[in-house]
Amino acid sequence: MEYLNIGNVKIKKTAALAPMAGVADYAFRTVAKEYGAAYLVGEMASCKGLVYSDRKTAELLTVTDYERPMAVQLFGSEPEFVAPAIKIAERYNPDIIDLNSGCPVPKVAGNGAGSALMKNPKLFGEMVSAAVKATDIPVTVKIRKGWDDNTVNAVEIAKIAEECGAAAVAVHGRTKTQMYSGNADWDIIAEVKQAVKIPVIGNGDVDSAEKCAEMYRYTGCDLVMIGRGACGRPWLFREIEQYFNGEEITEVTFDERISAMERQIELLVKNKGEYIGMKEARMQTGWYLKGMPNAAKYRAQCGTLSVMDDLRRLIAEIRENNERNQ
Repeated sequence: MEYLNIGNVKIKKTAALAPMAGVADYAFRTVAKEYGAAYLVGEMASCKGLVYSDRKTAELLTVTDYERPMAVQLFGSEPEFVAPAIKIAERYNPDIIDLNSGCPVPKVAGNGAGSALMKNPKLFGEMVSAAVKATDIPVTVKIRKGWDDNTVNAVEIAKIAEECGAAAVAVHGRTKTQMYSGNADWDIIAEVKQAVKIPVIGNGDVDSAEKCAEMYRYTGCDLVMIGRGACGRPWLFREIEQYFNGEEITEVTFDERISAMERQIELLVKNKGEYIGMKEARMQTGWYLKGMPNAAKYRAQCGTLSVMDDLRRLIAEIRENNERNQ
């Protein structure tokens, strides 16, 4: 097995779980890790919010020993808030601190943060410099191809990140305006890899072990990062590890699929409480059931989950129908 180093952090060259706000929480990260995710990145935390004692600080920044190696992710557009935010993040002892410069959602990019930083290279550099100077922990950045097809500047931004002391750069091969539509451009990931000496993490459209291997070959990237391709399919990380180990890929069984879903939601409820946990479970369970016989019916029921017993009843129904159709 090959490894790469981001600063002093050693990471297996299989696949990492991408940061996804409202998705890559403790429960999903834990299950992904159980299936072999090589590296995890937490949900975004606002630099300004942390400085003003955001009540969700612990939820967004806590790193358990089991999840390591793991990064916490910060976002913002005001350099003066970066250092104090990092000092707060350091209390949770992350292995890496990631600066988000790729989030396309309006409430982030619309305030000048996330992917909007790519429109302002000077400010982007100031944010990265402020982060690097504030800590001895490796600082990485996550960027996109560019703002739109007329402003593709990932190479320029990656070079600035390197010059400012970033330890690695992750590149999502879509523009901000694409959001998550269309195809990811792997050529831009390859161009960034050619342009900088720091490790480059490739992200976009990897949903199988074969696609993961193809991204490594095509782009030359140092690590593959998977987001939506792993939603409801955490065993993808096991398949990738088996593929690179030259082992036969273990096909996920019906029982394993349902058990993984139940395990994730149990962790979610334990971590966030039943009221919030079950509201968030509606989306997560829908992903697990995608493509299953009667999926539309089951996913409609997922939309009404309120307590853990609702999920258990749904699972019992799914299992019963599966046995009947064997």
